[in-house]
Amino acid sequence: MEREHFSKQFDNELNVIREKLLEMGGKVESMIANAMKSLVERDTELAERTIAFDHEINTLEMVIDEKCLEVLARRQPAARDLRFITLALKIVTDLERIGDQCANICKRARELNQEPSLKPYIDLPRMAKAASDMVKEALDAFVRGDDALAIKVCQDDQCVDELNEQIQRELLTFMMADPKTISRAMKIIQVSKCLERIADHATNIAEMVIFMIKGKDIRHTIA
Repeated sequence: MEREHFSKQFDNELNVIREKLLEMGGKVESMIANAMKSLVERDTELAERTIAFDHEINTLEMVIDEKCLEVLARRQPAARDLRFITLALKIVTDLERIGDQCANICKRARELNQEPSLKPYIDLPRMAKAASDMVKEALDAFVRGDDALAIKVCQDDQCVDELNEQIQRELLTFMMADPKTISRAMKIIQVSKCLERIADHATNIAEMVIFMIKGKDIRHTIA
């Protein structure tokens, strides 16, 4: 009975970590959406609020880190439980960096909103949606232990990379045709690069999920 009680407490502690990670993931997804909205709708106030919101992401990172280290010290987990906790410690780092990228997008939006529009934003929202879906699916794969979904996330990174290249090619033509557009085009390219990095962080999470499930490091092996 005592052993069963211990096991139940341990399971509860792992569930707390899992729920906190999902909470952090949900907040990060909202940040991606709001960052893009502040750019597309030229909403500088929303950009400012989203930059300030990054503080909540940083706080959650510290809370989850502390909980993971506490469980490691008190329970000394092994095998799959140990992989789960070490993976959680890495996932919070990727989520925190996604929050940083969202804040960077908002800073560029704040600057771009003070200038005339260069062109309608069409591919950037598509890219943001794809990157946000990758983050959500990577976390779903983590929670469900779904390696097939994690592999899909890794493969979807190619789509975001192609959109990034397409946006950069298009903006290059703007800059070549009219040097007055260079400053605005470079800021939009920086936004595109931020989204590409968000997709890379989602891919990192998915690769770690595959390692947690399969015990196999597949980094740099999925085309």
